[in-house]
Amino acid sequence: MISQFFVLSQRGDNIVFRDYRGDVQKGSAEIFFRKVKFWKEDGETEAPPVFNVDGVNYFHVKVVGLLFVATTRANVSPSLVLELLQRIARVTKDYLGILNEDSIRKNFVLVYELLDEVIDFGYVQTTSTEVLKASVFNEPIMIDATHMPPLGPAALFMQGSKRMPGTAVTKSVVANEPGGRKREEIFVDIIEKISVTFSSSVSKLSFDSIFFPGYILTSEIDGTIQMKSYLSGNPEIRLALNEDLNIGRGGRSVYGIYPINYGGSSGSGSVILDDCNFHESVHLDSFDVDRTLTLVPPDGEFPVMNYRMTQEFKPPFRINTLIEEAGSLKVDIFSV
Repeated sequence: MISQFFVLSQRGDNIVFRDYRGDVQKGSAEIFFRKVKFWKEDGETEAPPVFNVDGVNYFHVKVVGLLFVATTRANVSPSLVLELLQRIARVTKDYLGILNEDSIRKNFVLVYELLDEVIDFGYVQTTSTEVLKASVFNEPIMIDATHMPPLGPAALFMQGSKRMPGTAVTKSVVANEPGGRKREEIFVDIIEKISVTFSSSVSKLSFDSIFFPGYILTSEIDGTIQMKSYLSGNPEIRLALNEDLNIGRGGRSVYGIYPINYGGSSGSGSVILDDCNFHESVHLDSFDVDRTLTLVPPDGEFPVMNYRMTQEFKPPFRINTLIEEAGSLKVDIFSV
């Protein structure tokens, strides 16, 4: 049960605001933004996803530079509200094609219609794009993706003509092609976040504990198989994974995604995952036999599978740091 939902820009502008219960003060968006922008509590410089101010619980997630926020005075599950915010962002993206400040402002009527169907008096009704199609009737105003500046650190590597346009998956799942044609397409992306810690200097404690510069201390991969479907009729899809895939410990579940626990043994050349979980639409009848996932993809974008791997792997790059004393008050640091 939430009291308010709002979306803020990076400047703190209130783009979308919906008050469901009227038990939280109207200035909560300003209070939240000031608290997040100047957060100095607990020795941290960045606000946690959940915090309390004057008896009001604030939950927030950051998606493509936008802050999706929910407030409540009730004692609700933080993971439930944070997953709800992520799903609202995902449904909005499914309908608008591109999720940013400009697309939300140009489609504010559609966004408010979505919110009225997703949440009723603070209670969640549905977050399924397919179910919402029967209740949401406004047509999206499409934004040209080729003229939108990229967000995030990846923007440094997307310059000029070298940038991939990516217009195929930036269209609304409810809008047809010109002439009323249906889009019979499906897109599958593998998104991985690699976290690697390299040693910066040689340890002099003992010969057995020497770490040369650039030596890998810890390594971890968090990955997602992401799918976006434009297929009509909801056909059955089979997604084949590596037959040498081995899965160890079972993963923890999140709202709407169910964990699976398979005992696997490592083998030569095999891919070993620590744990994984699957979307609720995935059937695992033949997964043990040939590592094939069977599913009827719902409309919109959704994670087919989330996985984590901590076994030793070869990183795509190495960082070696060289430190030279250039004087009594100057140090030169080089990273190669």
